Amino acid sequence: MGQIQRAGHMDVSNSVDVTDGRAVFVAVKAILLRRYPAVDCNALERLYNDFLRLYGGDYPGYHGCDIRYHNTQHVLDVSLAMARLLEGHAGCHAESEQLSADRVLAGMAAALFHDSGYIRRTRDTRHKNGAAYTRVHVVRSARFLKEYLPGAGLQQLVGTCTRIVHFTGYDVEPEKISVADDGEYLLGTLLGTADLIAQMADIDYVRKCREYLYEEFVAGGMAGSKGKYTHGHTGTIYRSPEQLLSLTPSFIRNAIDVRLDRQFNSAHRYAAAHFNGRHLYMDAILHNCSALETMLAAKPD
Repeated sequence: MGQIQRAGHMDVSNSVDVTDGRAVFVAVKAILLRRYPAVDCNALERLYNDFLRLYGGDYPGYHGCDIRYHNTQHVLDVSLAMARLLEGHAGCHAESEQLSADRVLAGMAAALFHDSGYIRRTRDTRHKNGAAYTRVHVVRSARFLKEYLPGAGLQQLVGTCTRIVHFTGYDVEPEKISVADDGEYLLGTLLGTADLIAQMADIDYVRKCREYLYEEFVAGGMAGSKGKYTHGHTGTIYRSPEQLLSLTPSFIRNAIDVRLDRQFNSAHRYAAAHFNGRHLYMDAILHNCSALETMLAAKPD
């Protein structure tokens, strides 16, 4: 089956505009209510509204999002993938093995604010761009969640959210992340999986890596002529956008084999369960990888 032709603002199923926060919230709410009728939809809506305020520059004490790769669309795409994984997991397990409604809400909160560490405070005079926090953004995201959730009436989610957000980073191996129990570990693997599959399945993934991710790495000290920090996962300092692209196919394949399949216990399979056996995310990821390899092979040395 060929790839669905879709515009850059559409999700992997070509049914949800992932630049439209309200559209994503409506889709996520419908997905979660299929399996989790007890989920607090009012709290979920507040999470989406506050996320949009934060990234739009309308949240007290913070600038809006000023980076182009880990931006609003990326986070909304991740949150949609997270809801699908949660629904797919529930559909594959008996009710006694499903996650609780509070844990589902915690997973969604962590998905929406997993990159909040890139957002600068208004009092920040050290940096002019949030990408400067690339290497420490996960720790900063955990700190934001710890400060934000109690004020949103979600104090009970703080512990879970501040622990599982580390599954989106590379500073700590997943099996070494401190969690409360197996259920919380599962939630963390779903979150880490959602973060990876959403971005790698993006129809514009290759272009965004070349144009946007590279510039974030430069600002974060992991790329360019002045780069001094290696990428936490690849151990590389990228000297040019072309070098970044040349290493992206191996990054994708390693992400699938090591990160998604081994470290995250193939939790991505729940996306296929959500789509009744069609693994739209993996299909799109492999298509992106193959297309990039073809493009690289066609370039003269």
